[in-house]
Amino acid sequence: MEAARELGYRPNAIASGLITKRSNMVAVLISTQARLYYPEVLAQLTQTLSAQDMRVLLFDLKTEGDVEAALQQVWRYWVDGAIVAAHLTAAQIRAFDDHHVPIVLYNRSGEGEVVSSVFCDSVAGERVLLDALLSAGHRHFGIITGPNDSYTGRQRVETAKLLINEAGFGPPLVAEGTFDYGSGTRGLHQLMEASGGKLDAVVCANDLMAIGAIDAARLEMGLKVPDDLSIVGFDGAGAASWIGYQVTTIQQPVERMCRAAVAMLMERIEAPETASEVRTFPGKFIPGTSARIA
Repeated sequence: MEAARELGYRPNAIASGLITKRSNMVAVLISTQARLYYPEVLAQLTQTLSAQDMRVLLFDLKTEGDVEAALQQVWRYWVDGAIVAAHLTAAQIRAFDDHHVPIVLYNRSGEGEVVSSVFCDSVAGERVLLDALLSAGHRHFGIITGPNDSYTGRQRVETAKLLINEAGFGPPLVAEGTFDYGSGTRGLHQLMEASGGKLDAVVCANDLMAIGAIDAARLEMGLKVPDDLSIVGFDGAGAASWIGYQVTTIQQPVERMCRAAVAMLMERIEAPETASEVRTFPGKFIPGTSARIA
């Protein structure tokens, strides 16, 4: 039994609440669909949790749809709490309460459940990007989306669609993406074909797809970025600032968000009755060279 406790394994006695000693272990569920952004978030969470003498039990999800299988693994372990950067259903959120495991969501919604979470304001960030593109005279827009199960991706795309419509340019062309480099290149080809080559701005739901679109424009289509085509992303991942790309984007405040997520979780581990809260952080506009902006 002592060996099982040391490994963090949750035998029936722990699951039933007979053992109350802390394990100093936190489950982190994160989707690798974030790609460029994922290592930065994970590294910051790990560093911040370590400073609290907490170990990380990592569940690395290929897609956000893999979360149910990961949760079945989480319930087998004796963890003090969880930080989840993946989509959870309302029933899955309630399961954390059933297992007496405090939870904080990272850039995800509670699906109607009362749950603590931290967010970068994707709506405000996307508005800044679109305002800059519209002010610079762009008129023919395309959008490369994130995967359907990404809450933040949907927020960014729906905000972009709304603002383009409100500006009087009708529904923009849309190509489905999966947050990876390849869907950025494919998405740009699809948009260009659908528009007859008339696009002058492409809005990508994350930076890695923007990088893929930039390479496709320059290397496969012979276009000048941003003279012929403006491309913007979102996240502010490190690679987006590389000199060959310098993506115009919204940089998420990863350090502040991770510190807030860990602080909120620790509060709820120490005092489970602590009320849930939502903390929203503004992103920072990074005007790179991938877009013509005012």
